Amino acid sequence: MQNTAVYPGTFDPITYGHTDLIERASHIFDRIIIGIATSPNKKPLFSLEERIELVTSTVHNPNVEVLGFDNLLLDFAKQHRANVILRGLRAVADFDYEFQLASMNRFMHPDIETIFLMPAEKYMYISSSLVREIAALKGDVTGFVPGIVVQALHKKYPF
Repeated sequence: MQNTAVYPGTFDPITYGHTDLIERASHIFDRIIIGIATSPNKKPLFSLEERIELVTSTVHNPNVEVLGFDNLLLDFAKQHRANVILRGLRAVADFDYEFQLASMNRFMHPDIETIFLMPAEKYMYISSSLVREIAALKGDVTGFVPGIVVQALHKKYPF
């Protein structure tokens, strides 16, 4: 059986914390599907198509695929024959929410496991929402996101 993980998120925008997790997970799993959620309730800065393009342009691992989805994560995972949901934990504050999600998912689909990875310490403080806020206030985000994302943010928030 192939070990396939779904790494879900809005990736609005993709950060070095995300790419760190993807790179490390690519050595653990045979296949990783980065599932980019439409997330209309979060009011993303970038459209789903833009987020897919930015992630695809940023991640170059041969065992990683980037797909958008607008249904229940567990249904998306089953549709793509994933047996693992990969979640990132930056801080203890993330754990309560992630634990609740993992428990709910296990109740609904006990055959799909949730695995948590932490980004490297140098990326633990980075969040997409903070990056968007810094960019909106004309701050320098080059240390938090890949160059193509910096360019995309400058188009949304011209200097």
